[in-house]
Amino acid sequence: MGIISLLWGIVALVWMVLALIPLLGWGNWFLIPFAAVGAIIAALGILFTAPGRRGRAKAGLALNLVVVVVGIVRLSLGGGFI
Repeated sequence: MGIISLLWGIVALVWMVLALIPLLGWGNWFLIPFAAVGAIIAALGILFTAPGRRGRAKAGLALNLVVVVVGIVRLSLGGGFI
């Protein structure tokens, strides 16, 4: 599950960069739930993986959480309508 969450986070990060472009801010409305699902997958990966092999799941969790926070900040600034 760690590699899935990491890849999910990379896709969310690319999507986030595209959503930062003016007139594409509406993408954040779909990005936040997408990255939240990736964070849930990463959390499950951390729970069900041996302690020595949790690096990818932790990286995926951090990446997805960063994307969620940036998406929320962008929407709070009015970026969802522009």
